[in-house]
Amino acid sequence: MPSLDIPETLEKIDLDLPWNVLVHNDPVNLMSYVTLIFRRVFGYSREKAEQHMMEVHKRGRSIVWTGPREQAELFVQQLQSHLLLATLEAAR
Repeated sequence: MPSLDIPETLEKIDLDLPWNVLVHNDPVNLMSYVTLIFRRVFGYSREKAEQHMMEVHKRGRSIVWTGPREQAELFVQQLQSHLLLATLEAAR
């Protein structure tokens, strides 16, 4: 039986790299609700939560937190459970 020479491609993602939690603009949630969720999930002050909310509103997205991947995944899950459009990306 002939041997198949299939090159192995491995992509290594360093889990120790910082990861960004992004919240994207959506046409559904009120700005006051988004601010409330930022305060509840991250413990942000009203001012910091409002700054991120306005960035989401004006620029379409905001990096609301950066840190280890496991914690970032938890934050994304919490934000999504509150019906916010949240994603995760490697910080570069």
